[in-house]
Amino acid sequence: MSGGEHAAGAVRHEVRDQVAYLTLDRPEALNALTPALRDRLTALLEQVSADPDVRAVVLTGTGRGFCAGADLRGPGGGERVAGDVARTIRLGAQRLVSAVLDCEKPVLAAVNGTAAGLGAHLALACDLVLAAESARFIEVFVRRGLVPDGGGAYLLPRLTGPQRAKELMFFGDALPAAEAERLGLVNRVVPDADLAKTAREWAVRLAAGPTRALALTKQLVNASLDGDRAGAFAAEAAAQEINMTTGDAGEGLRAFVERRSPGFNGR
Repeated sequence: MSGGEHAAGAVRHEVRDQVAYLTLDRPEALNALTPALRDRLTALLEQVSADPDVRAVVLTGTGRGFCAGADLRGPGGGERVAGDVARTIRLGAQRLVSAVLDCEKPVLAAVNGTAAGLGAHLALACDLVLAAESARFIEVFVRRGLVPDGGGAYLLPRLTGPQRAKELMFFGDALPAAEAERLGLVNRVVPDADLAKTAREWAVRLAAGPTRALALTKQLVNASLDGDRAGAFAAEAAAQEINMTTGDAGEGLRAFVERRSPGFNGR
């Protein structure tokens, strides 16, 4: 991958200072995800996950919206038979959210406006979430008579607890950025004008870190929410065993002994 900018499927893709910036660029539709746009974003996340020259990812949008969710205005596609909906969700929205959760690089969401439905779940799947003051999160499914998909019923209770998750999903009210921060959905709320700058600063710090250790840490934290203590402790010990074979671990220990700042290279 080069450091240039590419546009395909309404996703702008740029790598700068070992940070991949993935920008949804369909502002006239609040960056609603068509199937092609969703699949393009999934493919890019899988690509940067495997690229050793990318050490952090920023996901954001252009215009007034981060992402208004799935674009429901497309063609119906003819007669629907049993299994079609589940298959579409499994291969579409769930695969996209899984690509964020499974990405071997830290993924930072810079939520610049409305994040609704799948767009909200896309943000909440990220490792860190920055939100502009004007951002808001909406569990919009109930307004359409739908069950939350795209991992919502998995992600939201783990961040807010089940009672608040049900409140958000049952009523579908817009949640302002400040309230989202109070509930633990957002790491930091910043003025709109500072969002891009803050995201860049955080991403550069992440990209300067021990990339493999961060990947293993992400894996441990995500897995810990689904398992027991014995499994978590065993996974932790195995992860540290693997991590000690990396160059960054050796550099970090040498820097400690030599009383200097480490210089990590992501290897």
